[in-house]
Amino acid sequence: MIKLIASDMDGTLLNEKMQISAENIKAIKYAQKKGVEFLIATGRSKLESAKLLANAGIKVGYINLNGAMLYNTEGHLVFEQDIPTEKSKEIIKILNESGYYFEIVSADNVYSNSKLERITNVSNLLVDLNQNLDFKHAVPLSSGSEQIMGISFVDNYSNLLNLPNFKVMKFLAFKPDGATFDQVSKKLLQLGDLVITSSSNTNIEINHKNAQKGIALMHYAKMKGISTNQVMAIGDNLNDKSMIERAGVSVAMGNAVDEIKALAKHITLKNTEDGVAHAIYEFLGDN
Repeated sequence: MIKLIASDMDGTLLNEKMQISAENIKAIKYAQKKGVEFLIATGRSKLESAKLLANAGIKVGYINLNGAMLYNTEGHLVFEQDIPTEKSKEIIKILNESGYYFEIVSADNVYSNSKLERITNVSNLLVDLNQNLDFKHAVPLSSGSEQIMGISFVDNYSNLLNLPNFKVMKFLAFKPDGATFDQVSKKLLQLGDLVITSSSNTNIEINHKNAQKGIALMHYAKMKGISTNQVMAIGDNLNDKSMIERAGVSVAMGNAVDEIKALAKHITLKNTEDGVAHAIYEFLGDN
């Protein structure tokens, strides 16, 4: 019997319009009516992910920033894991030397040093996550929607680290066309205590090794007295890998990358076909 469901957002719960469909909302409410807790598990911040659910009329918990922050359904922070300041300085040095555009993510904000790079790279990410979307139509979404809200533009990332009580929760780096992250990832991992994942083919996401969706999900389940085989995880990309590996019922989206499809025990429909709702009804029909 499923008692806890964790779903990724981008490429999973969100459709090509970066919205939660009416069918997915209906399915989540159906699950909650049956006593199932629902967690949003995303690389996004709490502020950003909550905005996307503002009109859904559902109350959920959040695994944010790939597991760096965990909130219960009452909105209380129950776990956080930042990247220490000195380690963050080393990461900035390596990323600057790589020449890749990157952003710093705190608990409630994203910091960028270029509005043009931000819009361009988020547009590329949206195209990569949504097969029915082209770059021309992705640009308005990335520049005029919630994607650009909550962004602070700064001249120098290093100055952020000197601010009192400033915590880096995640780094997000984007690659130009034709480039790979192999070399820079190798250098970053040599720093120790880091994990590198991605939410699309266009980026890498750098967290503390203890900040992973799967770790946060199992922490929440244990806190609630829920066993592993009563946990369902739904995702599409590599930053979902840790929860797909740990959940008793693991579901890959129809649009998931091959590695996630191979790991998951089940495959549902695409994010543009209400795949989350399909999975919920499939596994909770007799719950």
